[in-house]
Amino acid sequence: MPLSAPTQDELTLLQDEAVQITRDLIRIDTSNFGGNKGPGEREAAEYVAGRLREVGYEPEIMESEPGRASVVLRIPGEDRERGGLVIHGHLDVVPANAEDWSVDPFAAEVRDGVLYGRGAVDMKDMDGMILALVRHLARTGQKPPRDLVIVMFADEEAGGVLGSRWMVANRPEIFEGCTEAISEVGGYSITVPEKGTGRDVRAYLLQTAEKGYAWMRLRAHGRAGHGSVPNDENAIVRLSRAIAAIDAHEFPYEYIASVRTLFDRVGEISGRDWDEADPAAFLPLLGGARQFVSGTLSDTANATTLSAGYKGNVIPQTAEAELDCRFLPGHQDELLALIDELSGPDVEMIVDTLGISLDAPDDTPFVAAMHRAILAEDPGAELLPYCLSGGTDNKQLAELGITGYGFAPLQLPADLDFAPLFHGIDERVPVEAIRFGARVLLRLVSDC
Repeated sequence: MPLSAPTQDELTLLQDEAVQITRDLIRIDTSNFGGNKGPGEREAAEYVAGRLREVGYEPEIMESEPGRASVVLRIPGEDRERGGLVIHGHLDVVPANAEDWSVDPFAAEVRDGVLYGRGAVDMKDMDGMILALVRHLARTGQKPPRDLVIVMFADEEAGGVLGSRWMVANRPEIFEGCTEAISEVGGYSITVPEKGTGRDVRAYLLQTAEKGYAWMRLRAHGRAGHGSVPNDENAIVRLSRAIAAIDAHEFPYEYIASVRTLFDRVGEISGRDWDEADPAAFLPLLGGARQFVSGTLSDTANATTLSAGYKGNVIPQTAEAELDCRFLPGHQDELLALIDELSGPDVEMIVDTLGISLDAPDDTPFVAAMHRAILAEDPGAELLPYCLSGGTDNKQLAELGITGYGFAPLQLPADLDFAPLFHGIDERVPVEAIRFGARVLLRLVSDC
């Protein structure tokens, strides 16, 4: 049975709290530098737990390492025989260099109706919506249709090793009975011109798939020596050749089901055809999502760091580079074999973190419920599947048989280039988009 409709005062409070909690969380620096470096999430976790305790909940804070804290709360539903729904966020953010920003990245400043700050879209806005939602449930004394497991993970920005990976390995009972999950980087809108009408259609992109990742090092081995002596076993040269070979490799386009469906549906709305051999002309129609989508048309491999040598006149024995490799569903073994082959015999491939790819169905009753929630707030809108080029904590939940989706609903201006804001300078989100998302999540939880 759906929850009762909120009064106007209850709805206003829900939206106000979503914005305020988002701002409060942005002001808590949870920068994750990787390698267990940074301030950690403990302060943010204490804040989250405190806001939950204010309304009568008893959340649990757990640490995988000192300061690396996650928060968990289970809310019993009306029908406890049904599979539970996990609604999860993460508390950490990538670092921000304040000198590069036009505002203080941790001040949560609002300018012209837009909230700026590190984590504004990745993903303290969704964290704020989630917390406002569960506080609303507590204040009104209503039960959701099924169990909700609310989680704020640590360490997502470093692959979840000290957050979701640790929790799945050490505390799997937290997710007992859960069958589905929602989290970040989906549910946001793009604006598509409708053929023959002169009007625009908003389409909300539901993340049903995500690429896998392999974060790895290439370690070249050679012969150490004096910088003045010729050396045909120079580790730096060998590493450079490997990087150049990987960079020169042209990964072929491949359109998985979610990408093909997205292109087909946008084509139907706009009346524009798309060319499998040359999708570049079609990508601008995807607006603020085009960078995410362009990253899902093939596997990718990018060098991100270099490390070699310790003195200008010494040829080092080893040299290392880090690679960020992303692969489409079903391509994991193929990609790893390719990188090993391109690297050559004198370069060792060391995989540090591996994240599986995901591909969830888009024709389930739960997906229909998400569509209804969007339509209730934005009549005439579309809900279209897409694949995310990045990764989320849904990867780890999949190991427990939980089907994950990206659904952090935001109604965005047509001209907002959204994807580059993730990990970008001047990360920001419209305040009204957060308020919209809080309303949509309430409708979903009432009808899930």
